Formats: sequence, C-alpha cells, structure tokens
Amino acid sequence: MGEKKIVVAQLSGGNDYLNCVVPYENPHYIDNRPNVRITEDRVIPIGDGLGFHPAMSPIKELYDQGKVAIIHGVGYPVPNRSHFRSMDIWHTAEPTKVGNEGWLGYAINQMFPQHDNVVAGVNFGGALPRALVSHGAPVACVTDLTTYGLMNHMGESTQRNEALQAFKDMYSQAIGTGPVMDYLSQTGLDALRGAEILGSVTEKYSSDIEYADNSFSKAMKGAAQILQADIGTRVCYAQHGSFDAHTNGLALQEGLLADVSGGLYDFYEDMKRANKSDDVIMFVFTEFGRRVKDNGNGTDHGSGGVAFVIGDQVEGGQYGEYPSLEPAKLLEGDLEFNLDFRSIYTEILEDWLEIDARPVVKSEYERVGFLKS
Repeated sequence: MGEKKIVVAQLSGGNDYLNCVVPYENPHYIDNRPNVRITEDRVIPIGDGLGFHPAMSPIKELYDQGKVAIIHGVGYPVPNRSHFRSMDIWHTAEPTKVGNEGWLGYAINQMFPQHDNVVAGVNFGGALPRALVSHGAPVACVTDLTTYGLMNHMGESTQRNEALQAFKDMYSQAIGTGPVMDYLSQTGLDALRGAEILGSVTEKYSSDIEYADNSFSKAMKGAAQILQADIGTRVCYAQHGSFDAHTNGLALQEGLLADVSGGLYDFYEDMKRANKSDDVIMFVFTEFGRRVKDNGNGTDHGSGGVAFVIGDQVEGGQYGEYPSLEPAKLLEGDLEFNLDFRSIYTEILEDWLEIDARPVVKSEYERVGFLKS
C-alpha cells in the first residue's frame, strides 16, 4: 500500500437522509411523507426494513462487495439549521464557536509541516471550502484539469518569472518589503509550481472508464487522474448540489444522487483497474438531514443525517443506529443525532492519515470502526 489518500464528497444543501437510506417499512415514515416518499416498489433493499434510494444502485453494488460503510444518525449537539453555520461546523469541527482552521487543512499541515508539497490538497471548484483552510496549507483549486494552469499562455518559465516579478514590484509599492511581501511572492511561486504539476497529469492518464458528463463525475475523473499520477496529493475535495429540496424534492434529490453515485462508482473502478484502490477512501457527508414531515412538495432543514465511507480498506456494513421516527423521540420535528461526526474525523485522521486528531476535535471521541484493522 502506498501513501494513504482521501477523497471527500460534500453534498451541499442538506441531503434528505430519510429518502437516501429509506426506512420504507416504518409507518411513521409513510405517515409523515405522504407526498415526498420513496415507495417500497422503488427502494433497493439492504435489510432490516431499510433500502437505498433507487438512484443509488452503483453504491449498492459496492455495498454488496463489502466496501461501503453507512454511518447512521450523524450530527452534533444543539444542531444548527443554517446551511452556512452547519457546514462551517463540519468544516472546522467547532460546534460552539466559529473556528479558524479546517480539519483537512490542519491534516495537510501535519502531513507536510515544511509546506513543501504544493499539490498536497486539491479542491475541485472555484471556491476553497473552509475544510481545507489552514495557514500555510498548500491547496490547489481546479475547475478543469485539461485547461488548468496559471499564466499557461506563457511558454517559458523565464516569462512567468518576469510576470511574477512585475506582480511583486506592483504590490511592493503599496505593501513594502517584509513578511507580507515574502508571503505573497511565495504564494505566487507555489501556485505556479502547482499549476505546472497538475497541468501534466492528464498526459500520464489512461483509462477506459467512461465518466458521465456532469460536474461531479468530472471532479471524480480529475481525482483519479491526479491520484494515479503519484504527484504527492493526499486530499481531493469535491462538492455537489444543492440538495436543498424545499420544492420539487423527489426529482431534485434523484438527479443529484444519480450524479454522486455514478461518479463515486466510476472513480472506484478507475482506481481499482489502475491497482491503486487499496490506498484511497471516499468520505461522503452533508451538513444536515431534512425534517421528518414533508412540506407538500419538498422538505425543510433538519438535523440528524447520514454519512458514507467507501473503499477497499473499509469494513462495509451499517454503523450506529437509525434514529427513531417515533414522535416523542424527535427533536423539534427532526431526527435526533446519535453519533457525533467528530468520531468519524477521529478515525479518519488517526487511523487513516495517521495524525493526532485531538487538536481538531478538541476531545476524545470513540472510533466508529469502519476502517479495517
């Protein structure tokens, strides 16, 4: 096994837990979802009265191979139903205050304390998620690997260096010399180096996997290209959504889950055929679930949700308990979480990436047990 890597899939907007891993035999589910329900004839059963959404058949195939851990009832104390605040809590592992460091940014800095790997983390998308933010953590943001590159119209490195010097001269008049200017200069050089490295990975890539033509599948193909090139990247990050299904709930979630399920399956197959699936796991999460009762055409913000960890080194199965749908056991109309997401982070950081989780999670959390020992 080579260096261990992680691919994170963020389902932005609040994926509907009840219609993702469906308690289709539960009378409370049927009663509370008269309009926004996955009917029994469409569910893909996985046992104990639960089943996958019909768009998740690729995930079911991996689940049957023992490569998918379903983690039930994930959340945190005193749930926040704001997209922005709840996602920030997941990104920084700070439920009680606004954090200033992302959990994966911290991990990158621990893995590369000299900040000497400019492609340690790669984010697919224009905006850098807070999860990857930490002072000094080198992370590249990519939208399309085939055209990726800063100043890629400049053929010679001397031309690029001259352009960077011009940038430095321009800002030094306002900022002056010193640590800030040095930081800006180093950031510019690192960005150039990262662009050159990432711009070369598509040339080395060969695969017969046909990824779908959607943004998530394109990101997964990019992750496969980067990780198969062995350029030192340890973290890849992709987002998809929005899953915020206040209206048109069934159709919206079905299309997005099809994108995600297909992209994850194709990525796994791609890595497996390249004999590189042993040293990568996929982590799939959302900031919260949806309310138990539908609103007639969709669902509103809830609390307890579901997460998945996928890969060859995953002990497949179901972890935690599916939260009760009994009215007396709901939290203000929501599923009550019963597994703190920081338990997942603890296991990923310590047992997979092999770094100390305590500076991130700020306490001791029991591992879930989804990784093979």
